[in-house]
Amino acid sequence: MKKSLKLLILGMLLSAPATVLADYSNHPEASEFITTMVDEHQFEQSQVEEWLGSAVHQKSIVKAMSRPAEKAKPWHEYRKIFVTDKRVSRGVQFWQENNKTLERAEKEFGVDPAIIVSIIGVETNYGRNVGSYRVIDALTTLAFDYYTYTEKRESRKIFFTTQLEHLLLLAREQGKDPLALKGSYAGAMGWGQFMPNSYRNYAVDYDGDEFADIWTNPTDAIGSVANYFNKHGWKSGLPVATRAHIEDAPDSAKFNKMKRPKTTIAEFIAQGYTPTDRLANDLTAFPLRFEAKYGQEYWLGLHNFYVIGRYNPRAKYAMAVHQLSQQIRTSRCESKNDCS
Repeated sequence: MKKSLKLLILGMLLSAPATVLADYSNHPEASEFITTMVDEHQFEQSQVEEWLGSAVHQKSIVKAMSRPAEKAKPWHEYRKIFVTDKRVSRGVQFWQENNKTLERAEKEFGVDPAIIVSIIGVETNYGRNVGSYRVIDALTTLAFDYYTYTEKRESRKIFFTTQLEHLLLLAREQGKDPLALKGSYAGAMGWGQFMPNSYRNYAVDYDGDEFADIWTNPTDAIGSVANYFNKHGWKSGLPVATRAHIEDAPDSAKFNKMKRPKTTIAEFIAQGYTPTDRLANDLTAFPLRFEAKYGQEYWLGLHNFYVIGRYNPRAKYAMAVHQLSQQIRTSRCESKNDCS
């Protein structure tokens, strides 16, 4: 499909009414999903059809998914969204208010409390912006319509269809109405913005009330984020990233590949990198490059940087979380006059 035709189709979609009662129960690709829910998970067919029939196509979701900030903005603009004085001060306040829970999470899961606070700060501004879309609207729109108009790969359709499956399963498991659960335009939920499969795999009831309430309960949100990082291999006490200087600018294709690091610091030094922090030579890393306001910044992302990327596989996102966590920690220890 030519680019001009793709843009025309997307423009037609975006000029449609903001919401459309789509009756996804009759969507050409819904029958396979319904069969899966009935045969594999023993749902009543009429109930699944009723839920899908109530779902609303959201034009604004397609628009937002088509222009994510991670792709649309250079690093120096993206950073200003998340690493701000207000978000730092709110992070310090959140840490103070939930200090006992964060201490417990660090002890039980081995995850840096500054990272937990930063994740919640980047994702929802400490619970102030958890999303107002019905999750079922977001996931049906993205599973059954979005990929068609943007010519995305089949994997995107599979991903959001799987999330819709998990949504119905978690609603049944938790005794919730799937039409009532709210989240982001991508279907992420709660203070830590968990997708439905992440909720089922990593959300924890951290206050013992028999419900992992990531929507309104910061205690459960903290425990759930800590559990997520623990299960994805966070290494306690190890650094996240370091600035680096480089003699000659290498091939740009080597940068910002959010894969498990395999090259050692010693090998990077041999390639001409000079880390600004003293690091063990056997630590592994991968190269990062960010578009600053007046030039390029070079970094080496370590294992824990990669783990942050398991939350959101964008280098800009992981760096924003890292830098916000550093500023929160610094501000907190200065306010307590104890930076030991």
